[in-house]
Amino acid sequence: MEKYICIHGHFYQPPRENPWLEEVECQDSAEPFHDWNERITAECYAPNAASKILDHEGSVSDIINNYSMISFNFGPTLLSWLQRHNPDVYNGILEADKLSMERFSGHGSAIAQVYNHMIMPLANYNDKITQVIWGIRDFQARFGRLPEGIWLAETAVDLATLDVLADNGILFTILAPRQASRIKKIVDVTDEPDPEAEMYEQDQWYDVSESRIDPSMPYLCRLPSGKAITLFFYDGPISSDIAFSGVLHSGENFVHRLASAFTDDREHPQLVHIATDGETYGHHHRMGEMALTYCLHLVESGNSPAAQGITLANYGQYLEKHTPLYEVEIYDGSSWSCIHGIGRWMDDCGCCSGMHHGWSQQWRRPLREAMDWLRDRLAGIFETEGGKYLISPWDARNDYIEVILDRDRDSVNSFLDRHTHFSLPVEDRTRVLKLLEMQRNSMLMYTSCGWFFDEISGIETVQIMEYAARAMQYAQELTGISLEDQYIERLRHTHSNVFSSGAYPYEAFVKPSKVDIMRAGAHYAISSLYEQYPERLSMFCYTVTRLSYDVITVGRMRLSAGKIRITSEITWDEHTLAFAVLHLDDHSINCGIKKLPAGESFTKIKTEVVHAFEKGLIPYVISLMQIHFGSDNYSFWHLFKDEQKKFLDLLSQGPNESIDGQYRQIYESNYSLMNFYKGLSVPLPKSLSIAVAYTIEKDLLKIFETKQLDIEKLKGIADEIKRWNVVIDREKIGYYATTLISHLMETLSAQREYAQLYEKITIVLEIFKSLSIEPCLWKAHNVYFTVARELKPAMLLAAADNDEEALLWLHNFGRLGYYLRVKQ
Repeated sequence: MEKYICIHGHFYQPPRENPWLEEVECQDSAEPFHDWNERITAECYAPNAASKILDHEGSVSDIINNYSMISFNFGPTLLSWLQRHNPDVYNGILEADKLSMERFSGHGSAIAQVYNHMIMPLANYNDKITQVIWGIRDFQARFGRLPEGIWLAETAVDLATLDVLADNGILFTILAPRQASRIKKIVDVTDEPDPEAEMYEQDQWYDVSESRIDPSMPYLCRLPSGKAITLFFYDGPISSDIAFSGVLHSGENFVHRLASAFTDDREHPQLVHIATDGETYGHHHRMGEMALTYCLHLVESGNSPAAQGITLANYGQYLEKHTPLYEVEIYDGSSWSCIHGIGRWMDDCGCCSGMHHGWSQQWRRPLREAMDWLRDRLAGIFETEGGKYLISPWDARNDYIEVILDRDRDSVNSFLDRHTHFSLPVEDRTRVLKLLEMQRNSMLMYTSCGWFFDEISGIETVQIMEYAARAMQYAQELTGISLEDQYIERLRHTHSNVFSSGAYPYEAFVKPSKVDIMRAGAHYAISSLYEQYPERLSMFCYTVTRLSYDVITVGRMRLSAGKIRITSEITWDEHTLAFAVLHLDDHSINCGIKKLPAGESFTKIKTEVVHAFEKGLIPYVISLMQIHFGSDNYSFWHLFKDEQKKFLDLLSQGPNESIDGQYRQIYESNYSLMNFYKGLSVPLPKSLSIAVAYTIEKDLLKIFETKQLDIEKLKGIADEIKRWNVVIDREKIGYYATTLISHLMETLSAQREYAQLYEKITIVLEIFKSLSIEPCLWKAHNVYFTVARELKPAMLLAAADNDEEALLWLHNFGRLGYYLRVKQ
């Protein structure tokens, strides 16, 4: 009897980009990381691309790309972020699919995902089609092949969605066992008698509700269109144990739990397969990726008695060998994370995080109704306005994924030329791009996480409201019609557990986030006071070209005045702006900005404002700015979030230096007294211990920030930490230590024959070990194994001839391996 194991990981983060900037802004809750994408990448996505196998002594004996041995999907919006911000991990994921094709008979382990995790049974027909097409096209552009399978958000399914999948060439998808309703044997007159099927009569349906379906085989689902699609129902109990019951404490546990699902009662080739959030392996469960690695290693090598006779497979390979024997009918409108079907995304069904006793989710239905109302109004605008330019607006939307993947102007022009009735001037091309962006945001506002959690003011729900706001902004720019008041009125009828209604988070959090070309220009103007910008700057999704710029300083006051051309790289919207910025002191900033029509000079305005400032006539400067730029002033609060933090750091630099100096003075002037306390084995007074801890941690962080690492200074700080038993913030220090080690290993990768560099990194790791600082060594292990594979053999040959440099290199290389805990 053939036995196969397939482990599927659903790797996904909701799109977190600011809809007006197309980048993720800093998220304080993710500190010390910039945002949650960065944090989860460090904890999960990166480690799984190069996961460690440890020997019995705890040393790293090998590094495995987990993705190449499992089945997996990545959300397209997450892959887009990884491509921009962590290309090493991104390329590791793509490489894994190629490796899996070699391992699994030409079948890649990656499958696609509906584009932005929309709950498909709740989507209208046009959105179903676009979500599937965008998911497939995005996958094809990245992985260089068509997907065999696709992941449905929350495995939420209905027959209409399956029909769209089949119509687009998808062979299979993965569902939860409770989504199966009934099965019957597929009868073929050429079939040999099947003893296992004797319990089933021909053409007789059998109830498999309440997760009673046998998950060890695929099933054929016949669709209303006459097409069919294969469905795999994962093993529910094992998947739950992996996610919630501690199975990932060891790879051996993992193997035993999987192997326990095989039974001699079955005579068909058995596929034991599980599906969980991919973040289970490393983010939800620390070092869970290593348990997965060791489990895969044991199965592939057969080194575990429990894994004897078991073969790793992916869904495509298994399906090629073993076609479905049974037909299945599903429950329309069902999912894996809501026992009520799909109520979690439309009703107060009772599904919630369980973290807020007494809260209700009565807001879900009215929020969805508000979104549906908005979607339909936007669709009408899209059809009416788009029909003026586009041959088929909806076909153009389906193909718009080409533009999202490649915003190069030639590529965009090619797309527009194919889809428009006639060649359009630039201003009409901008209108078409705005229409299509309006539609993109109208789909992003349905990202499932917006309804998943407990409260309408949560960050996930505010995020989808921001997409709705962006779509409405495009609609108003295109037609002059404002939909926002009506949308807010609908939100007033939604319940909130925290605020008066769902309208409050929109007013308080979404509206202040809105950006137009003027605010983008104001951000540039204000930040240019303390940033040294080049003449041409890429600023989020804008390009800013400086046409003129002057800055005048009088005491602590500064005035800047200039002219810029700012262009949206998304819609090609372009304007020339003139501005003046008055910085009086601290956070008191006054920025005036206006659009400058072609041919209008800014020289006279600038001269008037500058002369008044140089004479110290500050009230008059402010009056002139109001006259020339209008009463809509911009200030510190209009800076984007990351720049606000930079500006605050700049403002607090003086006070912080003063505070640092006071703590350092306490630390240094009382050093003899502290030694006296230590000699008597008496703990330091709290006032002294705080000053010591603050000063030493500051010094340590400065070491990490310095490009030229001072080893002796690092040793001295380490001695002080140990001497005074300083309790440091290990997570924060570990983050910066990781950055330092990664930088050093990148340098080593480029200078791999330089023996002294190996010694330097070894000393740093030795110091970290003495302080119990545990940096993430993902990049370090990658580089070390690469050097061992590519350079060490040549060094061994040279050392055999008593080459002194090679002998030193091998010695230092070995010592570094010891501190990296790599098997020699």
